[in-house]
Amino acid sequence: MKAVITGDIINSRDKSPEEALNSLKSVLQEYGGSPRQWEIYRGDSFQLMTAQPQESFCIAIRIKAALKTVKKRDVRMAIGIGDVDYEAETVTESNGEAFVRSGARFEQLEKEKVNLAVQTPWRSFDDEMNLYIRLALIAMDHWSEASAEFMDTQLTYRNLTQKELAKKLGIGQSSVSERKKRANCDEILELEQRYKRRLKEYL
Repeated sequence: MKAVITGDIINSRDKSPEEALNSLKSVLQEYGGSPRQWEIYRGDSFQLMTAQPQESFCIAIRIKAALKTVKKRDVRMAIGIGDVDYEAETVTESNGEAFVRSGARFEQLEKEKVNLAVQTPWRSFDDEMNLYIRLALIAMDHWSEASAEFMDTQLTYRNLTQKELAKKLGIGQSSVSERKKRANCDEILELEQRYKRRLKEYL
């Protein structure tokens, strides 16, 4: 079982698309090499495959946080989980259930007016997690650049103390708690852990 994330950058044609693409690449590069594990195509669309499906929601949050640190940018993503029958030299030419599910779910996002969803072989998992994700998006879709930067840093450097986080962000220690609260960090990290636990029950 693998996970495939298919996505595109929202408002990518606005000013300075390079900044958004650099933010996206900075996350994707941590999960393998291009173009076998990930690829950016058509200028603002991307696909990533990971052999660790339980990490797929965390990766999606990291991508969203990284892109929302860039003014007026956001991202639409669909996670597909399943078997991969064929791995090509280029991820966009690979195929299997994970790719089919990710692509099919991605096509529904704009119509449903939702920016993140998951599709797996298990309907009960999908129903539960997509409800939680929709609720989490109430916060994530409205992250300010400062909130997105906080989440990006928190997820990248998970073991930092509050003092170390403050130094990394260049803010006072008292501001860390405030940013954490505004980003709904604790609730989102709790959902991330629940996603991992529930998926582990099925895998």
